Amino acid sequence: MVRVFLDTHRALMANPMRLRLRSFASSASALNWEGGVSMVQGASRGIGLEFVKHLLEKNEKGHVIATCRNPNGATGLLELKNQFAERLNILPLDLTVESTIEESAKSVTERYGSLNLLINASGILSIPNVLQPETTLSKLYKSSLMLAYEVNAVGPILVIKHMWPLLKAGGGFGTERDVAVVANLSARVGSIGDNRLGGWHSYRSSKAALNQLTKTISVEFARKKDPIACILLHPGTVDTDLSRPFQRNVRADKLFTKEFSVQKLLNIINNTKHQDNGKFFAWDGQEIPW
Repeated sequence: MVRVFLDTHRALMANPMRLRLRSFASSASALNWEGGVSMVQGASRGIGLEFVKHLLEKNEKGHVIATCRNPNGATGLLELKNQFAERLNILPLDLTVESTIEESAKSVTERYGSLNLLINASGILSIPNVLQPETTLSKLYKSSLMLAYEVNAVGPILVIKHMWPLLKAGGGFGTERDVAVVANLSARVGSIGDNRLGGWHSYRSSKAALNQLTKTISVEFARKKDPIACILLHPGTVDTDLSRPFQRNVRADKLFTKEFSVQKLLNIINNTKHQDNGKFFAWDGQEIPW
């Protein structure tokens, strides 16, 4: 034990910058932010907004950063800001513009210095006159594939890239977990092994890409022994704007409220351990095949 301490001490003394970073991370996350610091990307409505609400209401000491493209138009977030002025910080972030992700990371670094939880909640399935789930190969367009891939896969991964140093600094400090958690909202239809119906080419493939990128990142986190667990979550079919045009054939007991789904997903997040890094969970805690 003494030898380990001495070796660690010598290594830190040989690298003063590492010592300063370690000291900063410990003070910023462990001392100043009891209850942890969480970020919800894609927080203006739907599941993302519900995550923000639950995180603020269920954790009386935790701080929440909510990002969206247009904070001034995010009425739900602004209402929560009135209730939780000291614990909610709203930042602009557009997944398709990397500079806004960088600026967001800079703001979080300056104000908090660390993150303990990152939830990537944004996603697109359909946009009137722009993007519709394909029912046949003949209705597949390059523009649809590229847009779905950019928003559902590329954007969330770039957010992780820029928040990575903050997550490493935070780890599980201020929470009951032993690691920081990155939770990417995916979908069961993104599972290649579970694909028996076909269709929805753009959405399926973009979620499959998100799954693969998330898995790849989790391998790197493990190899570098970062105190981060990166997981994928399937929220079920939730009654939101995203799913509303496609709910006709969904059984009533399989159509979830936002409150129910987010409560289930947060239960998974709060119980995530280091060994869960790289796993894909459904809302009920069951693992989904890749």
